[in-house]
Amino acid sequence: MKVEGKCRTTAMGIMPHTDVEKALELALSLDVPFWPQLPLASFYEDMWVQMSEGFPGITIDTEQKSVNFDSGRFQTDLYGYAQRIDRPEAFALSLKSSMTFHKFLKIKLDDHPAIRGQVIGPVNFGFRVVDENKKPIIYNEDVRSLLFDFIQRKVNVQYRELVKKNGNAFVWLDEPGLGWVFNSFSGYTDIHAKEDYRHFLSGIEGPKALHLCLNVNLHYLLGLGFDIISMDAYQMDVMPKGYAGPVAAFIGAGGIISWGIVPTSADALEWETPDTLAGKLIGFWEVIARNSGKSVRQIAEQAMIAPAKCCIKNVDKITTDDGLTKQNPNCCKVSDIEEIIVEKAFLYVRQISEILKAEFSFCSDTN
Repeated sequence: MKVEGKCRTTAMGIMPHTDVEKALELALSLDVPFWPQLPLASFYEDMWVQMSEGFPGITIDTEQKSVNFDSGRFQTDLYGYAQRIDRPEAFALSLKSSMTFHKFLKIKLDDHPAIRGQVIGPVNFGFRVVDENKKPIIYNEDVRSLLFDFIQRKVNVQYRELVKKNGNAFVWLDEPGLGWVFNSFSGYTDIHAKEDYRHFLSGIEGPKALHLCLNVNLHYLLGLGFDIISMDAYQMDVMPKGYAGPVAAFIGAGGIISWGIVPTSADALEWETPDTLAGKLIGFWEVIARNSGKSVRQIAEQAMIAPAKCCIKNVDKITTDDGLTKQNPNCCKVSDIEEIIVEKAFLYVRQISEILKAEFSFCSDTN
């Protein structure tokens, strides 16, 4: 894998912006830029809708804003699906599904150390989309096996398009569904998911990357077979000593961890600073170093820096007293405030990266 960490910056794909150019400009301000997903600009850019394009049995209801699956239609659609399964264009993102992706591909991108795309992960999609009986489709074995194959093809087609623009491209799977497989009431367990992912990843082209922003079982994630893991590190109050060995083994094998250390809530951004967040992250790394054979610098060398979560639909306790609307008196809609929060979070990510690059003597990238 040619992708390097060295405290470079990246971020989640989902953004609250409705202005495509503004969203792209913000994404390109990071060391490892990506094409943004803008569900507030178009319902078709919601990641579940975006991934639904071409999947048998799926219909999109734009009025109710829902993704609907019908088992009978699934069986009917299979013949047509089989006829186009060997055509890569059948798995490509259409212009309707992503305005930003097609604009991103027109930009000069080979001067970045890497670039990134994203798709919703199969477990996440399988839990979120339900059939006519309100049962998650991941519980249907026939549907699930096709779903993993379908998303594998989606990842590979996107990767092939991105790698033409930059040899260090990768596509990560947005997979909070892996946080649900440990639920005792789930009929699809962590054991099932690990086995399905073993087969799934064997057919993925390019670096294998995962993003999860729910509570992290880091030991489990590091053992799934990925090259790059992106996680919400901010929500961890302490770094468990038990994670030291798995993290050391993962980075020792060349793996990269994208540490989501910048909160995307209004409250936290008011009292956190780049210095406090950099200090928190170094504290995590020191725990790992003390309990493994890796130095803090080695951990930093295999690290990227990112926000903890996407911002959209994730704003808690926004009030006129949070300082955001005071600084921006023309801002009144929640979507406007979300944009301000994510832009501030991206600024913090860049500043933390510079602090860490200076601390560990990594050269800063110039875009």
